[in-house]
Amino acid sequence: MTYSTIRFAEDGAVATITLNRPDKLNSFTAHMHEELRDAVASVRDGRRARCLVLTGAGRGFCAGQDLSDRVMGEGSQPIDLAHTLSTYYNPLVMALRALEMPVIAAVNGVAAGAGANLALACDIVVAARSASFIQAFCKIGLLPDCGGTYFLPRLVGTARAMGLAMLGDKLSAEQAAEWGLIWKAVDDARLMDETMSLARHFAGQPTRGLALIKKAIQASHDNSLEAQLSLEAELQRQAGRTRDYREGVAAFMGKRPPRFTGC
Repeated sequence: MTYSTIRFAEDGAVATITLNRPDKLNSFTAHMHEELRDAVASVRDGRRARCLVLTGAGRGFCAGQDLSDRVMGEGSQPIDLAHTLSTYYNPLVMALRALEMPVIAAVNGVAAGAGANLALACDIVVAARSASFIQAFCKIGLLPDCGGTYFLPRLVGTARAMGLAMLGDKLSAEQAAEWGLIWKAVDDARLMDETMSLARHFAGQPTRGLALIKKAIQASHDNSLEAQLSLEAELQRQAGRTRDYREGVAAFMGKRPPRFTGC
């Protein structure tokens, strides 16, 4: 598929998707969603990538929904936003969460509305110091979507989640890191170097084991302790049957660097 609103590249075992509507701060359109769906599916179904990086072109990461992509003229019928979410945003969030590899968001600028929550759907968020996160929904009479009401309270607690969602204030990258909303804030000039270094590290690690870590931590939000212990046992059974586990133990015993293959 030839893309016009995103860029897709693979460098060894690292795949990178760049949102590419810089003149519109990479805001979402239906066409961009279709291209993202195709690119994420190619990462999922391909045999090369062991880490995915998601970033934006230009001075923004993603400003959320492009409101000009919707017709809301005087006297027009109300738009069914539930249909938009179930058709585009929700499948995208679920696809990123289900990828059996680490997903890193490199937030290079403003991440607003669904753009902020798209970043939070990733496993690791690295942001440039000049970047910011804005839950802008309340400013147009909406509530956070794209997983916002799920991720925010789990990451920063109810009080801060409520303030971010109901005030729509800009949160700097450094404050986001201090609050535990993201992994870290880095100097702007170092953003992609730091991100790609992390991505290359993940690409050389036991990918199946990292995927099981994702699954366990995601499930922990809703499990009782007993259920989580049972899940850990089952996932550990799966991890113990991988070739990478055997290689990790052999390397440890042989006092040599492991050579993981992701299987």
